[in-house]
Amino acid sequence: MKSSNHEFNTEEIGALGPTEKVALVATVNPDGLPHVSLLTSLQPVGPARLVLGEFSRGLSKDFMQRNNNIGFLMMTLDRRLWRGAARWTHLAKEGPEYQMMNEKPMFRYNTYFGINTVHYFDLVEKTGPEALPMGAIVRSALKTAFARGGARRKISPVLKPFALSIIDRMDSLKFLSCIDGRGFPVIIPVIQCRAADSGRLVFAASPYAEELAAVPKGATVALFAMTMKMEDILVRGIYGGVRSIRGVPLGMLDITWAYNSMPPVHGQIYPETELAAVTDF
Repeated sequence: MKSSNHEFNTEEIGALGPTEKVALVATVNPDGLPHVSLLTSLQPVGPARLVLGEFSRGLSKDFMQRNNNIGFLMMTLDRRLWRGAARWTHLAKEGPEYQMMNEKPMFRYNTYFGINTVHYFDLVEKTGPEALPMGAIVRSALKTAFARGGARRKISPVLKPFALSIIDRMDSLKFLSCIDGRGFPVIIPVIQCRAADSGRLVFAASPYAEELAAVPKGATVALFAMTMKMEDILVRGIYGGVRSIRGVPLGMLDITWAYNSMPPVHGQIYPETELAAVTDF
């Protein structure tokens, strides 16, 4: 990550206030593995404080209370990017931030749900704003598309076609997460990522080459992918490091687990779990 600082200024607080942005929160699950959620309500409300509003309860809200180290990424509609680390401190079901969240258009005029809980975080460090390097990403996407066939294997199906299509689309957004040496999850854009087969993802190891080089080979990492239609999927797997395939340095991730993070029903989709009859109403 680039040089960091410890405060948001007034302009940044204003720019990151709207819910019309990409906002990801990376947490650490009880097994010490990264988990990533799309939580667009995340925003700074002071130089060193962030909040997010809970309206649908997935795994991340539990994880951040068990292990309060989180990582975050926020990207505005003009493709300015902020990343950093924070610590969960407490939650509240009333107060000025609760009122502010529920007055936002996304929640104020929603018939079905509003914000029921506000989570608070102390900022540890942040980088940005920085421009998303679209030129370098496009070049890396073309290199990935050229080289990925060389990483393909003959394997039993892992992800089903719809889940795989979310990751494999050229225009979907993809982000890698791992746990750093301090115990904080970090988030690295890998928008160039494509599928080599139904269980292996590959990406040209640039931009963000220095950050990707710091990810240990053999580490369990997460990858979150989303489309502009708000379709998304989270996978975890073993990071294979960077290998030269067809002359292109490719990072590799072999999927071991996949999770549907789209409401209203969150849940594991790989390995598949058996359906159980509902007996207690």
